[in-house]
Amino acid sequence: MVEITGTGITANQLYDWSHGSHGSPGRPGRPNFVLAAKARAAVEESRSYIARRLAAGEVMYGVNTGFGSFSSVRIEDSQIEELQKNIVRSHSTGVGQPFSRAQTRAIMILRANALARGHSGVRPAVIEKILEFLHADVLPVIPSQGSVGASGDLAPLSHLALALIGEGEAWPLALEDAKPVPVAELLAAKKIQPVELRFKEGLSLINGCQVMTAIGLLSLVEALDLSLLADVAGAMSLEALRGSRSAFDDLISASRPHTGERQTAARLRGLLGPSSEIGQSHIGCSRVQDAYSLRCMPAVHGAAKDALRQALATLEVEANSSTDNPLVFAKEEKILSCGNFHGMPVALAMDFAGIALSAMGSISEQRIAKLINPTMSGLPAHLALHGGLNSGHMIVQVSAASLVSENKVLAHPASVDSIPTNLDKEDHVSMGTIAARKFERIVENVRHILAMEFLSACQGIDLLRPLKTSQTLEGFHAEIRQHVPFAKSDRVFSKDILKIADLIRGRALVNQC
Repeated sequence: MVEITGTGITANQLYDWSHGSHGSPGRPGRPNFVLAAKARAAVEESRSYIARRLAAGEVMYGVNTGFGSFSSVRIEDSQIEELQKNIVRSHSTGVGQPFSRAQTRAIMILRANALARGHSGVRPAVIEKILEFLHADVLPVIPSQGSVGASGDLAPLSHLALALIGEGEAWPLALEDAKPVPVAELLAAKKIQPVELRFKEGLSLINGCQVMTAIGLLSLVEALDLSLLADVAGAMSLEALRGSRSAFDDLISASRPHTGERQTAARLRGLLGPSSEIGQSHIGCSRVQDAYSLRCMPAVHGAAKDALRQALATLEVEANSSTDNPLVFAKEEKILSCGNFHGMPVALAMDFAGIALSAMGSISEQRIAKLINPTMSGLPAHLALHGGLNSGHMIVQVSAASLVSENKVLAHPASVDSIPTNLDKEDHVSMGTIAARKFERIVENVRHILAMEFLSACQGIDLLRPLKTSQTLEGFHAEIRQHVPFAKSDRVFSKDILKIADLIRGRALVNQC
């Protein structure tokens, strides 16, 4: 049982709750959610206050007025509930590939959490309906495209709200690959009643940044795993290339004490360890300095880690924030129009994270390029036995280069763009949801780049046998070799890459870190 309080949700909690038994091995199952008593009291107080103001005949935006450029249009009291349904229906304009079930759960959890803060003026019943849907695994189909990231994620959140009122589509129960069905069918099967929206509740359901925040947080959890595994892949590549450890001396990182850089240097020292036979074999060799892709791992990997952690901190604040408009402050007796729905904090964080992770993928690809180059590695060209007859990892590096180039396009900041909308009433927007969606794709690409580096680094280490690397790296090597054997001759390497990518996604490798 997990209480929704409006505060305290972390990225790792959201990931576990959203994936549960259908996610990564070793992750706990999905919990049942309840609205915390303290949050319920705050929500009820907010609702009572706005109801008193409405009963006194006050005109309030989104309560008894139109929306956006229609904000000056007064709505009759008899039409207030129709107004709330109309905004949900009219704003359900999303298109494109729907969000996954795990992403949809995350969106719903964050939407309930934001409303539970007690600044939106909704009834507790609205929050409890979201939680009831989660408990029953009734997951709305939410198209991924259509949000400009200001006035919140209006289009995608409208599709969530549409399901809550018994309209739109949802995913069928327990059938991961099935086609969507009318949500009314699922509600009837589960004996769940849709919610009847009352004043302000339609607006409150769709105003907020929960879509971009949910997508960003789930991707950041996976990106932080990648940032740890990049150190492992880089250490294995350094061993296969018989590189120097001297660049990781703590005296160096202490002279430039960025947190990520110092942590990365320490991790590389630990991974490489004193026990490596490969390391002992080339002590006193004539090589003075390694290529940047080896020597600068603390700087590049460390900077990426710092950027990802900064993005995570920003999005965890957002996950526990009030993003409605107007906001209700019952104790202060204020109802304030505001811009908390603007997604720029998330947009900038996601763009920064995308740039950082793209750089980490780029340096990984360069290590693959060194591994297949005999003038740099001293290993057979393309890591191939009987080169010519076998092409080895020639196109492994080409595929990695392709993904790096694609990431350069994806890393172009979405947040620098703004298109005025809603008759220029909403004249500056964040494109934060686009930034989050792009970051998700960058994560996927970097996962595959690292899988390719692991593939090539393991091949290179095997070509140095009988020499062994450190005990720690031998453990990672053994885990990979349980699934992907040494390539004595050419085979379909995409299958190997996907197997290693699955080990990364399933946390079999990161759990050894």
